[in-house]
Amino acid sequence: MVLTQINHYKELVTGLFHTRSYTYVVLPVCTSVDVNTRIRVYISDARKFIEEAIEEFQKGIREGNVMAIRDAAEKAWNAVVQASNALVLKFMGKVPSSHWERRRLLRELERRNAKIAEYGFRDRYCARERNLHELVFYEGIIDIEDVEDELEKAKKYVDDVVKVIESA
Repeated sequence: MVLTQINHYKELVTGLFHTRSYTYVVLPVCTSVDVNTRIRVYISDARKFIEEAIEEFQKGIREGNVMAIRDAAEKAWNAVVQASNALVLKFMGKVPSSHWERRRLLRELERRNAKIAEYGFRDRYCARERNLHELVFYEGIIDIEDVEDELEKAKKYVDDVVKVIESA
């Protein structure tokens, strides 16, 4: 994710801050980044998160590593969040500041746009939140077939968001 952000924002980067687990990109406080660039970053991150989720899940299965499977679920959930941010930004002009606001804006978007409503993004978002984020990641409830299905649904969510954005 950081490399994606650096590539998209490289002309704005004033520095990098490293911790044990993360690298943060430092941007000037007053910089306004082009909306289309932000959308591209969200989509790029969503695609990378879902790819890594699938890889980590498969590795977790091979190694019998429950923590890897739980982390894979969280990465897939984050892919859904990033894709949702792109969708809401594209059609509503803002980035949600919380999961609650994201759900609310997805509902509003579906009420305003019948074509988008056909995809059922809000319901799908809520299902991935419950199944990937809450049940698998937080509660550690792992049914391998369920997790595999949820990862596929998260990937389909990202693909559908991309399709809607590209057709707009």
